Amino acid sequence: MIDRLQAVEDRYERLNELLSDPDIVNDPKKLRDYSKEQSNIQETVEVYREYKDIREQYQDAKAMLEEKLDADMREMVKEEVTELESTMTELEERLKILLIPKDPNDDKNVIMEIRGAAGGEEAALFAGSLYRMYSRYAEMQGWKTEVIETNATGLGGFKEIIFMINGTGAYSKLKFENGAHRVQRVPETESGGRIHTSTATVVVLPETEDVEVEIHDKDIRFDTYASSGAGGQSVNTTMSAVRLTHIPTGIVVTCQDEKSQHKNRDKAMKVLRARVYDKFQSEAQAEYDQNRKLAVGTGDRSERIRTYNFPQNRVTDHRIGLTIQKLDQVMEGKLDEVIEALVIEDQTSKLQREGE
Repeated sequence: MIDRLQAVEDRYERLNELLSDPDIVNDPKKLRDYSKEQSNIQETVEVYREYKDIREQYQDAKAMLEEKLDADMREMVKEEVTELESTMTELEERLKILLIPKDPNDDKNVIMEIRGAAGGEEAALFAGSLYRMYSRYAEMQGWKTEVIETNATGLGGFKEIIFMINGTGAYSKLKFENGAHRVQRVPETESGGRIHTSTATVVVLPETEDVEVEIHDKDIRFDTYASSGAGGQSVNTTMSAVRLTHIPTGIVVTCQDEKSQHKNRDKAMKVLRARVYDKFQSEAQAEYDQNRKLAVGTGDRSERIRTYNFPQNRVTDHRIGLTIQKLDQVMEGKLDEVIEALVIEDQTSKLQREGE
């Protein structure tokens, strides 16, 4: 581990030199890439330097115990050795986590797609509840939410809603939300007070840049049509809604949220690029399917990952066996306890695989 850490520190110093080079400063792409690389390893270097300093103090203190000391001084040095040893252990654990290969998508914005699944109108209402939950969580993180496409129902739910969350590290926190979410509650549409079970599916995609996935104009079929509201009601007589079809993969994206055809096309392209990237990435990593299933949040998207039980104010994440009696808070966007538990579980499983 020390050799790896020293290599990271050496690279950090080299990046400092490169970022002072006039040729690099005048090359926007290299400047951006090197700055990002340095930023990604800065915490590791800072913790490693702290660890080296503590280790040196520890070795000096251990050496003092070999000298002739009076009883009080020896006791003081022993206490210092114990404290330094404890600090070193804590720093070593942090460094192990920092050395885990970072998901290259972690810092990216995300595109979320929520769809009502089993349960009809109640599933659509639950999809709306999930959208509200994620929107409030994003707001608490200081992130911005932008709706891309909606297919609303008459009662205020969503058959489908696609939206973007813009914020540094958004994907690192929300990537574990992929899957089927189950709700148990008395629906607003139920007059007899019976508890129903419904589901909604959530898909989380990292926003991608042009350089990450190449989509040629000749591979896209571009159609326009008049946008419509809930129930097919026409809300716009101009041909502002767009439909993009990626011919090689058959992926189709529609967008009619904006009044401007140009804006709808831009939004649709973001979603299309993310879906194509996701498809290619999944295919490229097919040989690692077994490992991916072991990691939190990378299993089949039809897998039931979480249950929201309203009568008992209970949330259960089935992947890690976490149950908390704070459903009311979770639905208000206070997801930190759940997400942090998922992040820790993911880090633990990766550490175990690193040690195999």
